Amino acid sequence: MASLAKKMTHAAERQVFSLAIDAFLKHLNKKEDRTESYLKLVDAAGKFWKDAKPETLEGVRRAIKDPNNRWLKFVNRVIDETNPHVAKMTLLNLGYEAFFRGTKMIRENREKYGCNIPWLILFDPTSACNMHCEGCWSGTYGRKSNLSFEDMDKIVTQGKELGVYLYMMTGGEPLCRKADVLKLAEKHNDVQFGIFDNSTLIDDAFCKEIVRLGNITFMLSIEGTPDTNDARRGIGHYDAVMNAMDLFQKYGIVFGTSICYTRANIEAVTDEKFLRMIADKGARFGFFFHYMPVGNNAVPELMPTVEQRKKMVSTIRKLRSPSCDIGFYPMDFQNDGEFVGGCIAGGRNYFHINSMGDAEPCVFIHFSNTNIHTHSILEMLQSPLFMAYHEGQPFNHNHLRPCPMLENPQFLREMVKKTGAKGTNEESEEDVEHLCAKCDDYAAQWAPVAEEIWANQEKHFVAAYQNYTDEKIDELYGDNDHVVKRTNKTA
Repeated sequence: MASLAKKMTHAAERQVFSLAIDAFLKHLNKKEDRTESYLKLVDAAGKFWKDAKPETLEGVRRAIKDPNNRWLKFVNRVIDETNPHVAKMTLLNLGYEAFFRGTKMIRENREKYGCNIPWLILFDPTSACNMHCEGCWSGTYGRKSNLSFEDMDKIVTQGKELGVYLYMMTGGEPLCRKADVLKLAEKHNDVQFGIFDNSTLIDDAFCKEIVRLGNITFMLSIEGTPDTNDARRGIGHYDAVMNAMDLFQKYGIVFGTSICYTRANIEAVTDEKFLRMIADKGARFGFFFHYMPVGNNAVPELMPTVEQRKKMVSTIRKLRSPSCDIGFYPMDFQNDGEFVGGCIAGGRNYFHINSMGDAEPCVFIHFSNTNIHTHSILEMLQSPLFMAYHEGQPFNHNHLRPCPMLENPQFLREMVKKTGAKGTNEESEEDVEHLCAKCDDYAAQWAPVAEEIWANQEKHFVAAYQNYTDEKIDELYGDNDHVVKRTNKTA
């Protein structure tokens, strides 16, 4: 009875938010002054989001009242160019379900179960791919394993029970399973899906389905100029990305980019002309990923130099500064650790399930103790390897050195050996010593550079809610009780 009552309350609450979003978007679409509508939305969010700091909400209000604010202009542009149904479903699923309601459930369940509960689950519908990118770790996965629709349905169903309403797909190429991906998004129309995609299987018919469903967004892989992109991804790929971007603009589908920066392409993918081009094509956000030397077919020589990475840190921050007028919001998976409290893997904020069903702490860490065919999502999060992450995070006080593999390889060695986690690469298994040995020199070279940047940074962001164990909080902050507490950590 209690469960039924919760479902009814949730359904009623979702309906209230749905109607409120309809009214909000209807008013915005008149293209009049939107200030009043935005301020009402902030007020409503403040009432629902009990943990919101008054100064945070007031800062948002000030930005809304400033007609020259860069990000207000950015939001207006996204609203104007997005299909109304896509905009509504994004606000409802990502805003209400994932951010407001889901975050509350997640925090409660972290306390209840004593383990990490993520805000996002990443999974691979298939290891199959129609491309052969140089140095790609999934290229050695065998291209022959798949999660069944029932497996994917189980992941989402059990994840929602814990409060997870954001799911991303990678691979392989997820759209090799196009029919099942659409079927999953239709069944779970209360969650937001994001797909890391190579663009080659996107056409008009598919875009019409995306608009009808409204709860799928995309991160398109691209690496600079036609030459730097196709040198790693194959002749013709750049043209496929341009076509996909044009289609998404045509249909009003929200999308961003996924950019792996390497020693060979880092100049191209941070060039202002490139960034303006993808913004002009409609990409409104982008994930930058440091090349990871994962797998026996990895190319360690593609790892950026420490000088290149140092430049990357400053470049990303400049792109997000008020002085930059490019309509694109970049996020750096490796260098933005400060804003998410360090390593987010192991279920602290996300984890990965590969196409064989193995639960891996990170998409780049191919070791596991559990599998979706034999374990529940909660059992995965309580497995030995994931609990080692939970107890060890953050792996470094300097969040420019967040990873237990790339910057702190001694930790990954220790965790894998301690927990008895097994390698999960079906075609060419890589042991932890082989993997970490490729990172040792890099970690040693980056450490002093990262420490210098960290020490010279005028101010560090410390989130009120960090999701660390009591022991780690004591180790990090000592007697500074006002900074964080076990019951007050960030999602």
